[in-house]
Amino acid sequence: MKLATRINSYLRIEGYDLEKTFRDFEIAGMDYVDLNYPEHVQALSPKDMVQLLGKHHLKLNGLALRFRSEFKNGELGNADPEIADKALQLCKDAADYCREAGGKVLTIWLGFDGFDYNFQINYRKVWDQLVNAYQTICDYAPDLKISIEYKPYEERAYAFVDSMGVTGMLLHEINRPNIGVTLDYCHMLMKHENPAFAADIFASRGQLYGIHANDGYGVADDGLMIGTASPFKMLELLYYLKKYQFDGVIYFDTFPVIEPAVEEAEMNVQLIHHMNQLIDSVGLDKIQSVIDSNDAIAASKLMLTFLKGNQ
Repeated sequence: MKLATRINSYLRIEGYDLEKTFRDFEIAGMDYVDLNYPEHVQALSPKDMVQLLGKHHLKLNGLALRFRSEFKNGELGNADPEIADKALQLCKDAADYCREAGGKVLTIWLGFDGFDYNFQINYRKVWDQLVNAYQTICDYAPDLKISIEYKPYEERAYAFVDSMGVTGMLLHEINRPNIGVTLDYCHMLMKHENPAFAADIFASRGQLYGIHANDGYGVADDGLMIGTASPFKMLELLYYLKKYQFDGVIYFDTFPVIEPAVEEAEMNVQLIHHMNQLIDSVGLDKIQSVIDSNDAIAASKLMLTFLKGNQ
C-alpha cells in the first residue's frame, strides 16, 4: 500500500519547512509525496527536490495544480482567453517539473471553474474549453497520468466538474489514453455519491489514477481522519481498490487544525492498515459473494463481521 499525506497540514505549524515535514512523513510510515504546484516547489529545482526526497526515503507521486489570485473567476474555462492560456501554461510547467522530479501523476482540480449565478457562464463554451485544454495537456505530457479531481462546490457555489457523471463524460470526450480521475472521498460525500460506486466504475476502466482519503458528514469538505464518520463506506471503497489491484497512491487529504498533524497522520496510517486487514480476514471472494447476493441482511451481517473484527 502506497501512502502519502497532506503537506500543508505540517507547513502551518511554526518552524516547519519541507525538510522537517518530510522527516515526519518518514517517521509516520509514508513512502510517497504529492506536491502542490507552484507553492511547494518555488524554492527548489526538480534536481534539488529529488535529493531532498531521497534523503528521507520518499518518492514523488506527482503534482497537484493550485490556481490562485487571477484565476478566481475560472482557470482552464475562464472567459478571458489570456487567463485561460495562463492556466494552461501553468499545467504545462507543472508537467515539466513533475517529470524532472520523477513524478507520474498530474492532478488538476478546477476549484474556480464554475458559477455562482444563473445566466453567469456559457456552459457549452466552458465545456469545449475544458475538453480542448485537457487534450492539449495530455498531448503535451503523454508520459504522465493526467488526473481530473472533481468537487461539487467550493470555491464556487457550483463547480463545473462536479461529479462522477460529468467527469466520466469529460473523459469520454477528451479521449486520450493518459486521462483519468482522482477520487476525493469527502468530495463524493458532498455530492451524495457512494465512493465505492465511483471506484468500481473508473477502476474497471483503468481510469482511476488517485485516491484522496478522508472522511466527513457530506455537507462540507471536513477532512476528518479516515473511517471516523463513515467506516463502512471506507471499507467498501478499500474493497474495490483491492479487487482491481489499485497500484496508485492513497493520499490522506485530511485537515488537522486542533489535532497535532504528526499524530493525526500516524492515526490515519493505523486506521487504513487495520481496515485493510479486516477485508483480508473476510476475503475478497466472500465479500463478492455477499455483493452478488443483492441481500441487505447478508450485507448487514458482513458489516457486523467487520465490527467484531478478528475474533
